[in-house]
Amino acid sequence: MAAALLAASLVLTGCGAGADSTGDEKADLSAAKPADGSAADAGRGAADGSSGAAAPTAKVPAPQHVIRTASLSVEVADVTKALATARQVAADAGGRIENETTERVDDASVTSHLVLRVPQERYDSVLTGLAGTGRLLARKADAKDVTEQVVDVESRVATQRASVARVRALMQRAERLADVVTLEGELSRRQADLESLLAQQASLKDRTSLATITLDLTEKAKPSAAAEDDGRPGFGEALGGGWNALVAAVAWLGVVLAALAPWLAVALVGFVLWRRLVRPRLAARAAARAAERPATAQVPRPGQPVPVRNAAGVSPAPEPPELSGK
Repeated sequence: MAAALLAASLVLTGCGAGADSTGDEKADLSAAKPADGSAADAGRGAADGSSGAAAPTAKVPAPQHVIRTASLSVEVADVTKALATARQVAADAGGRIENETTERVDDASVTSHLVLRVPQERYDSVLTGLAGTGRLLARKADAKDVTEQVVDVESRVATQRASVARVRALMQRAERLADVVTLEGELSRRQADLESLLAQQASLKDRTSLATITLDLTEKAKPSAAAEDDGRPGFGEALGGGWNALVAAVAWLGVVLAALAPWLAVALVGFVLWRRLVRPRLAARAAARAAERPATAQVPRPGQPVPVRNAAGVSPAPEPPELSGK
């Protein structure tokens, strides 16, 4: 009996140990499986994550709106040829000449002022082409980012259009005349605001799509003929210079005489009046005073013969020496 009990206890102990070992193996398998599953899931998640990042389309950045302006000052040998080149450069870039002012400063030089509008993408190439027409004297470029302003205007335009649409819908449902009149006034105000916003939007679109380039062309000063001849004028030039000096002197003399003409006329009139009126009177007065003045007796000097006077008080004329000798 003791042996039987011992054998039974050993069998039961072995079965329990086997069950425990089996349970432990199952527990280990169950613990390992989630780990493996989690690792596999993590691997699949990483793969899915990488594929998911590549699968969606990349977000396109908002377009940038920039207003570009530039000014160039170029010295050229011939302004006419430079103008033709500038027009050709603008036409090849798909732009246009918006404003042109050409004038002749003197007989030897011409200047020109151009305002060109060219697409933004051809801005740099056009600047290079214009600067190559001659010797670059000055260059100034400016870029102003107006992206926020463009986005703001677009948003306000959309909002204002929706507001105008709502007012029009209310007008269709309005039944009273007073409501219709009020809604018409509100619609006019909002429509005016919308038109103003659309004008701003069009202006921004024009300035951001086309760059503005201001070009000033001047001709190089040409040396004069006198400078080319080492400063020695020829016979014809000397004769021409003398004639010009004579003409200038005569012209200045004429100017001086013209300025003195009123004074000379007044002096001439005064001289005529003095000669015709004043001078005869002065002569008459002098004669009258001489006649009224009493004749003074002349006392003869020693050795001088006493003059003999006749009854009229006039001394006779002395006889000629020949008659007195006879």
